[in-house]
Amino acid sequence: MVLMASSPPDSASEIEGRVALRPEERVPPAALGLLGLQHVLVMYAGAVAIPLIIGRALNLPPEQVAMLVSADLFACGIVTLIQSWGLPGIGIRMPVMMGVTFAAVGPMLSMGTNPAIGLTGIYGAVIASGLFGLVAAPVIGRLLPLFPPVVTGTIILVIGISLMRVGVNWAAGGLGNPNYGAPVYLGIAAFVLCAILAITRYATGFVASASVLIGIALGMVLAGFAGLVELDRVAAAPWFDMVRPFAFGWPSFDPVSIVTLCLVMIVVMIESTGMFLALSQITADPVDERRLTRGLRADGLGTVIGGIFNTFPYTSFSQNIGLVGVTGIRSRWVTVAAGIIMLGLGLVPKLAALVEAVPPCVLGGAGLVMFGMVGATGTRILGGVDFARNRNNLFVVAVSVGFGMIPLVAPNFFKQMPHALHPLLESGILLAAISAVGLNLFFNGFGGRAESREAAIRQAEVAQAH
Repeated sequence: MVLMASSPPDSASEIEGRVALRPEERVPPAALGLLGLQHVLVMYAGAVAIPLIIGRALNLPPEQVAMLVSADLFACGIVTLIQSWGLPGIGIRMPVMMGVTFAAVGPMLSMGTNPAIGLTGIYGAVIASGLFGLVAAPVIGRLLPLFPPVVTGTIILVIGISLMRVGVNWAAGGLGNPNYGAPVYLGIAAFVLCAILAITRYATGFVASASVLIGIALGMVLAGFAGLVELDRVAAAPWFDMVRPFAFGWPSFDPVSIVTLCLVMIVVMIESTGMFLALSQITADPVDERRLTRGLRADGLGTVIGGIFNTFPYTSFSQNIGLVGVTGIRSRWVTVAAGIIMLGLGLVPKLAALVEAVPPCVLGGAGLVMFGMVGATGTRILGGVDFARNRNNLFVVAVSVGFGMIPLVAPNFFKQMPHALHPLLESGILLAAISAVGLNLFFNGFGGRAESREAAIRQAEVAQAH
């Protein structure tokens, strides 16, 4: 059951008094650990998905994939602490959980599979884009009019569709598997999918929120009975080890890759802006421009930390912001506790080895849900766009989705283009983003900041609901 805050007071004076009280004063210290663990479990599956996607797509050895998982959990903890606890001038100091953004997956896969760039080139671009985020944070609010719902909905829809390819291939056993598409793989993926759907349908509260993680655990058990789980590396992994910076070597800096991830960083920070504004309404804790800038700087600093500690760009996780609304527990110290837990999990290689041991077919069943929900969130945002009175919005979505599908349906479409541009041109997400922003400006012009701020809040509320 989800742990809930005490029932709201009845009188207006009591309500005012409660709002005036600082949120962190309303949670007993003894409950912080349990409440923090609740946040960790809700985000855990999404947090480990991206290192598994990148590591397996780049054909890294299992030990290095497990290292990516540990690094991600460790950095999740650090960045969550920075965002929730705060540093001078950095961190929004609200109950926010930070994790790797799905928006960067496509561009990073393109970089990683390019021998001239590779994993060290990814980390160089991550660090550079994080520094860009630190510098750009004060002006991101002025860019909100460039990202109305018709733009952000289209981008998020393309992100979900692009990731579905990963989930589908996982369900069939993973690319490169000589038994790709074997019935046992498809059956286990279907079992995981059905388990997640059943838990979501019949469970309530926290159990329903953690349905993906529970479904993966059940699938892992079934895969074990089918002889698909190898635990030798789990047994051999140590219980404790430090996460070392630059474990894959010193980063390299490719200009096009840096520009590509800087564009991703703008999209990520716009999304974070909406999340922070929506969280402000949930917690009755006002966010002004200065505080918003501190939160966006944490995105940038977190991304720099990610590049240093062998992981990727960071953003606020919408499902955890939704959990704040569900539980009514608005203390930032709950997510501080969760950040400490995540940091601790990153120091346990045996746990990372267990995550790496999950067969692709198990992840495939969960991936169809996780990635599909990303796309569905984009669709819900587009549901609030006025297509009836403004038919030009149809062209923005139609053409942008078309551009986003080019790398998926025609991987060699840009083969004759300069090789240095491939990280940009082979990312359907960035092609869709550039197209959507440009077409929206062409058809609809530059909107007002107040209107854009309200639209960002509505978009964030839609994202939390998934």
